[in-house]
Amino acid sequence: MSSTIGNVLKLSIFGESHSPAIGCSLDGLPAGIPIDMDALQAFLERRAPGRSKTATERNEADKPEILSGIHEGVTDGAPFAAIIRNANARSKDYEGLRSVPRPGHADYPARIKFGNWHDVAGGGHFSGRLTAPLCIAGGIALQALASLGITVAAHIASLGPDGIADEGLDELALDESQLARLRVRAFPTISSDAEERMTQAILDARASKDSIGGIIECAAYGVPAGIGDPMFDGLENRIARLAFGIPAVKGVDFGAGFAAAYLKGSENNDPYRIIDGAISTESNNAGGILGGISTGMPLIWQMAVKPTPSIAAPQKSVDMDAMQVAELVVRGRHDPCIVPRAVPVAEAVCALALLDALLEDGRFPQPDPQVIADR
Repeated sequence: MSSTIGNVLKLSIFGESHSPAIGCSLDGLPAGIPIDMDALQAFLERRAPGRSKTATERNEADKPEILSGIHEGVTDGAPFAAIIRNANARSKDYEGLRSVPRPGHADYPARIKFGNWHDVAGGGHFSGRLTAPLCIAGGIALQALASLGITVAAHIASLGPDGIADEGLDELALDESQLARLRVRAFPTISSDAEERMTQAILDARASKDSIGGIIECAAYGVPAGIGDPMFDGLENRIARLAFGIPAVKGVDFGAGFAAAYLKGSENNDPYRIIDGAISTESNNAGGILGGISTGMPLIWQMAVKPTPSIAAPQKSVDMDAMQVAELVVRGRHDPCIVPRAVPVAEAVCALALLDALLEDGRFPQPDPQVIADR
């Protein structure tokens, strides 16, 4: 089982949904990055359960305990490590899943692969709970990128079977008014109308004992041109590898994405221009990446999140021990839609992929000699 990723910045995630703690380590994090712990906590709370009427009732503090890597509020060059203690687990809700698998979950293939030794409570290591330590690491990466003038932001682009749509992020330049609206809104949309309609759709799904999914759009502004590599280490590859580590993500695209297949070359190509002595493009169908390398335009990508598979309605399954059909009613506390809580996770994986690429290209600055002398 591989839960480690990264070329220079190596991330490892450990723990299970109902284990005593979950956590992460980051090897390769540069020294000298100031870390605002209040900002990190606020970022984690955007993903945390039990914070809104549209989320699961499981309530966890999600307060990280930093074990190493930060000294006096600044990264010290040692491997960063942190844990979050699980305090509100109810493992008894998952009794029986070892023999009767949940449709849409990894219960059946995990039993085959791990010989039925895996932890089924809360989904074990397959659980979305593991995105909490992912957000610790991503929150650190976001602050590191901010020190370079790079801003990462995400929102719900569309939600549910009806495709309730939000205003799109500006694909050509950072729009401070959009980000300001996202910062003050508890629900991750730019438009208040989209927030109202999406919230009601989630509540309707819960009332009908069902669930819905959606699409998250993420943008990175201020990424310099020339970051990334062709072939297998391109920026798309790096982001996609991390994004598919998020449970429930079933698709990732960049820029125009699949829609590009329906365009002519003359429509899909982004014409170059020069503004104030800088090269840019008139459109951004490429999503800020060509040949795996950043173009200097905003990096725009989307990820598709499936409906939560744990629903209250009865579902068809099988009893794997008795080898006969069975009906399953999933117990426990589950989100009728995990998309809102996945928005900061999209920002986290984007930041981690970008920081790794910047470090590999030697674009992250060395500590200021004057700062070293002052210490």
